[in-house]
Amino acid sequence: MGGFSLWHWLVVLVIVVLVFGTKRLKNVGEDLGEAMRGFRKGLHGNDAQRKAEDADQASRPSEAAVTPTDGVRSADDESDPPAPR
Repeated sequence: MGGFSLWHWLVVLVIVVLVFGTKRLKNVGEDLGEAMRGFRKGLHGNDAQRKAEDADQASRPSEAAVTPTDGVRSADDESDPPAPR
């Protein structure tokens, strides 16, 4: 009561080929390959899109880099202070 040997798997393969035929097995293999490629593209496509968006954001100035200056005067600013709200 052990596992199947190589000869057992070869017999099973021959029976499957005889039942389904090589053309049908080829079509199933192609369809499975296309499905796997589509799945991988879907996984990596989101990563590529996310990287492109990150690159776009990195090239633009950040809003966090702008500091509010309402009510803050510098030493060389001689204009009137803003009116209180």
